[in-house]
Amino acid sequence: MVSVNRTALTLVKKLIEQRYAFGVKVEKTGVGATLIDAGVDVKGGYDAGVLITEVCMGGFGKAHLFNAQYGDVSLPSIFVSTDHPAVATLGAQYAGWRIKVGDFYAMGSGPARALALEPASLYKEIEYGDVSEVAIVLLEVDKKPGDDVLRFIADECVVQPENLYVLITPTSSLAGAVQISGRVVETGVHKLHSLGFNPRSILHGCGYAPVASIHPKFARAMGRTNDVILYAGVTFYTVDYEDDVELANIVAKTPSSASRDYGRLFNEVFKAANYDFYKIDPHLFAPAMVTINNIKTGNVYSAGKVNVEVLKRSMGLS
Repeated sequence: MVSVNRTALTLVKKLIEQRYAFGVKVEKTGVGATLIDAGVDVKGGYDAGVLITEVCMGGFGKAHLFNAQYGDVSLPSIFVSTDHPAVATLGAQYAGWRIKVGDFYAMGSGPARALALEPASLYKEIEYGDVSEVAIVLLEVDKKPGDDVLRFIADECVVQPENLYVLITPTSSLAGAVQISGRVVETGVHKLHSLGFNPRSILHGCGYAPVASIHPKFARAMGRTNDVILYAGVTFYTVDYEDDVELANIVAKTPSSASRDYGRLFNEVFKAANYDFYKIDPHLFAPAMVTINNIKTGNVYSAGKVNVEVLKRSMGLS
C-alpha cells in the first residue's frame, strides 16, 4: 500500500529547505513538531500555495498556475490533475477532520487524515489507510496551534510529535487562496460520492479554478474562495462505469447549479444559514462545470457552466 504521508514528506522537505523562496516560516514547537507558517506571520505566496496543494494530495497529484479567461477578465488560476483520484482527494486532500482541543478549532486536511482515519467510513469505502511514522496535516487557520493541539493530532495519528508536520494557511492569505482553489477536483469527487458514485470508479481527474482575490476579512475571504469553485471551477473525470443512463443522470446532478442556493454569493448563503455549514444545501458544494468520459463506452457527459457574472461580483470586479 502506498503511503500518502511518506510520499508527501519529500515535498514538505522541499518547502522547509527552500523556505525563503516559498515565503514560509518554519519553527520547532515545544513538543518537537514542525510548524510551517504560510500566511500568519509571513507573506507566503503563489508558489507555496501550489506546493501545499500537492502536499495535501499526498504527493499523488500535480498542480500549476496559469492565467485563464473568464468573460472579459483574465485571472490567475490553478490547474490540478491526479491519476489516483480516490486516494489523493478523499484519502488526503478532503478537509474531513474536525479538530477541536479546548478553544482551538480547525478542519484538518492532508495526508495525516489517512492515519487518523477521519472519517473512518470514508476510508472503508475507498479501501485505503496509511501506515507511516510521519504525519502531515494542513490547518486552514489564522493562528498557530498550541502544544496541546499538536499532541492530540500526533496521538490520533499514532506518531511521535517530533514526526508531525503542520502546515498553516489562513483563508485571507495568498497561499491559502491558491490551495483552496486547488481543491476543485476534490470538490467534484466529493459531490459525485455524495450522489452515490463509487469513487474507486474514477480513474483520472483534472480541473482548474481561478485563485480568489484576497480580502482581509475572514468572512469575505471565505466567501470568495468558495465562489471561485462554485461558479468558475471546471473539472474533467475519466471513469469506468457500467450504466451510461445512470451516469448521465448523476452528471446532471453534480454541478453547483443543481442546488437551490445557486446564483447567490456564498457569503449571502452562509449568513442566511446563521453561519452554520450544515444548514446550507449540500448540493451547492460542487464545481461549476463537470465533464465525465466513460471509458467503458467512450461516451462523454457534461453539465453546468462557468457563471462569469457571479464570479465577477464575488471578486469585486465591475
